[in-house]
Amino acid sequence: MRAQQRPPAEGIGPDNTGGRYPLVRIYRPDPYRLSLDSVAHHSGLSPDLVRRFVALGLVDAERDRLGRLWFRTSAPATIARTQRLRTGLSLNYAAIGLVLDLLDRIDELESALRHRERAAKERIPWT
Repeated sequence: MRAQQRPPAEGIGPDNTGGRYPLVRIYRPDPYRLSLDSVAHHSGLSPDLVRRFVALGLVDAERDRLGRLWFRTSAPATIARTQRLRTGLSLNYAAIGLVLDLLDRIDELESALRHRERAAKERIPWT
């Protein structure tokens, strides 16, 4: 009996690498934001848990005039990072918010340091 092939999930590439993040832009009225259902699907979580993440401030979302939640395209990656912290370090969600803020701050500082180092190298004359 031949195995039945599942159609690819919305936004998932045909390579079937097991990733759950959108690899291509999907047609929407605003292509730079994702709906609650889309984020939940790509994250492998229930919409209720995604709503809880929004309420806890772990994931940023905007509400439209009808009260629907809309997310940035980076939301599934943020949720995956949150899940890794939860399972890998056994942190509660309040601590995860703090760790995410600190990791974002470290990224900003490292980026500024790389920019300064690059600018300092450009000022050195080649004599």
